[in-house]
Amino acid sequence: MEKCDSGNGKWERLADRALAGIGLTEEEGLSILEAEDDELLSLLQAAFRVRKHYFGRKVKLNLIINAKSGLCPEDCGYCSQSIVSRAPIAKYPLLERRVLLEGAHRAVEWKAGTYCIVTSGRGPTERELDEVAAAVKEIKSALPLKICACLGLLREEDARKLREAGVDRYNHNLNTSSGHYAAITTTHTYDQRVETIRRAMEAGLSPCSGVIVGMGETDRDLVSMALALRELRAESIPVNFLNPIPGTPLEGKRELNPRRCLKVLALFRLICPDREIRIAGGREVNMRSLQPLGLYAANSIFVGDYLTTEGQAAEADHRMLEDLGFEIEECAPAAG
Repeated sequence: MEKCDSGNGKWERLADRALAGIGLTEEEGLSILEAEDDELLSLLQAAFRVRKHYFGRKVKLNLIINAKSGLCPEDCGYCSQSIVSRAPIAKYPLLERRVLLEGAHRAVEWKAGTYCIVTSGRGPTERELDEVAAAVKEIKSALPLKICACLGLLREEDARKLREAGVDRYNHNLNTSSGHYAAITTTHTYDQRVETIRRAMEAGLSPCSGVIVGMGETDRDLVSMALALRELRAESIPVNFLNPIPGTPLEGKRELNPRRCLKVLALFRLICPDREIRIAGGREVNMRSLQPLGLYAANSIFVGDYLTTEGQAAEADHRMLEDLGFEIEECAPAAG
């Protein structure tokens, strides 16, 4: 393939291709990550053209509740809840239904349209699945929220039960590329994650799957992730930036800077032009003062805390969006 020409026009040409429905190639994706810092604003302007075409100036807000913490038998190197982690975190079984409902009311209070119920572990037990399903039914009967569940690996019958209960979306991140996967996790495979995403889709759940950037992957790995998520038709793509938690195998791994994060967000927008691109975990510690610029490529963020790490205060996020002149999309309708 002929290499993209130099100058600001090359990013506009990539935006033209994305808007025309012409999928970017691997080499074009690599050129985004290799962009000079002096071209960053031009790159973001091209990404914003695509973002604005599909989403205008609206931003979706999402709130996570850590519904079951720690006690996980998996060995994911980035996770403070894994069996190999020494991080001093809270560990508890599935929260009571009352607490899950309180979290849903907090989501509405903080203007989040999507409430994400997340549990640690390889996959849900029958009791956990039933409890989550019952809580979802109560939430959906009382509040205008989209519900996303993230419970680990799913069986076909699990996915159907969640859909029947009113769950709108299922999250199961690829996290990293197929080629880099064994360096991060050995207790389950990349293919098992892909299969869970497909099972969720087959049950009628909107597929949500994303990545964690900064775990030692190459540029080619990053582009491979974006292309894989495009191929899987993930409708929501959380882009996490590694927060290297002390006590985890990846503690001390600090590969990112704010400019790199912005290039990654532009990559995902231009390769997956019409998908919800969400700036997720680690944005505060990695993007720092450049957080607002990320929303020229992404159209979604989490508000509040993450699973075991603190996030930015919801009020600060609301002010950031107001300063940008963007509009919060409250109680966003379910995809499809």
